[in-house]
Amino acid sequence: MNWQDEIAAAAGRIAGHVVRTPVMNFDGFGLDRPVMLKMEQMQHTGSFKARGAFNSLLSLPVPDAGIVAASGGNHGAAAAFAASCLGHRARIFVPEMAGPSKIALIERSGADLTVVPGAYADALDAALRCEAETGAMQIHAYDARATVHGQGTCFREWEEQGLDADTVLIAVGGGGLIAGALAWFQGRRKVVAVEPATSCALNAALGAGGPVDVEVSGIAANALGARKIGSICYDQAVDHGVTSVLVEDDAIAAAQLALWQELRQLVEPAGATALAALMSGAYRPEPGEKVAVLVCGANPAPDPLAA
Repeated sequence: MNWQDEIAAAAGRIAGHVVRTPVMNFDGFGLDRPVMLKMEQMQHTGSFKARGAFNSLLSLPVPDAGIVAASGGNHGAAAAFAASCLGHRARIFVPEMAGPSKIALIERSGADLTVVPGAYADALDAALRCEAETGAMQIHAYDARATVHGQGTCFREWEEQGLDADTVLIAVGGGGLIAGALAWFQGRRKVVAVEPATSCALNAALGAGGPVDVEVSGIAANALGARKIGSICYDQAVDHGVTSVLVEDDAIAAAQLALWQELRQLVEPAGATALAALMSGAYRPEPGEKVAVLVCGANPAPDPLAA
């Protein structure tokens, strides 16, 4: 099957396990035009990651040893949630920078959680060792076809909900989400990849002619801090000519605040990163260009309602 057929199959597979997240048109944020938003931060565990996690577990045979996943936090929470719902054991590895909110979310799922020093790449190394030692199935956060097919269902769903946009802005970490968008749209819409200036694996790869290691830091690093872009994302980006823009941390923080002040939507920095490109002018639409933004994550590092 081609990419679109695989995404359509994934949509049928995960139906009933994931939330059909709402969309809205909003005329605000100091912009000169309305923007269409998809509120994917309202998905199970607060991010789009549940789509890829459920698709992986429902499309692949899960061994008795269960699953193992490395994550900056959101993928781990989603994989743990999906495993719990489907009756599988989950071992999750996250870096210390995941933050207390995401760590607590994973703990509540009942998964076996290990917090490792360093960044996402260090958690991935630990998860790979666990896979080799236990025989558990690795659920990759972004660079696996089943993951990308699941994330692509978000954009199939959005079109079913009446997506009326020339251009869709999407935050990028390891690239699973935007790979799903590119695979689904197949060039029918312009896709803009938005990354923090201090965590920009896709932008660096496009400049270097292939995936390269980058340094990772900044306020969105616990969600967008992949050291190297996934090969699936890179190939899709090259095939479909993605537009890549970078935003500074202060722009991300301003967009995060705007979502709270204007819509009462509490999101993590990664969840506001795509909007930051519009608000800061990092991406400037042409006159009459209809734009849409995916809001993708709702797990700020300190849980604002934690006791």
